[in-house]
Amino acid sequence: MDGITSNLPDTALDTAELAWIEVGRVSDIPPAGARVVQSPHGDIAIFRTAGDEVFAIRNRCPHLGGPLSEGIVHGARVTCPLHNWVIDLASGGATGPDTGCTGTFPVQVENGSIRLGLRLPVSAA
Repeated sequence: MDGITSNLPDTALDTAELAWIEVGRVSDIPPAGARVVQSPHGDIAIFRTAGDEVFAIRNRCPHLGGPLSEGIVHGARVTCPLHNWVIDLASGGATGPDTGCTGTFPVQVENGSIRLGLRLPVSAA
């Protein structure tokens, strides 16, 4: 993956408000696989699709909190390993008859490096 690609949620913050943190390389994640990054926002699952798209969502199913990073990736969706809820990786929303949503995070890929956009906590002055 050369150049910069970006997957930003529809409700993304102004990217100038984000801290971009390098979290690894695309090649560190197997196709149709995931890795977990710990952050001040909780565990974040970084997914790589079979088509080399990269997405970041909260590693918690909206149903019963199952670890989405352990689910099966198919297309741009992941199936929760606990109760088979299917979550859209771009929106974080449950698909089909299920309802609910998990948080999404913006990602950028530049020359194979994955950067995660996070709003960092403001420290007290």
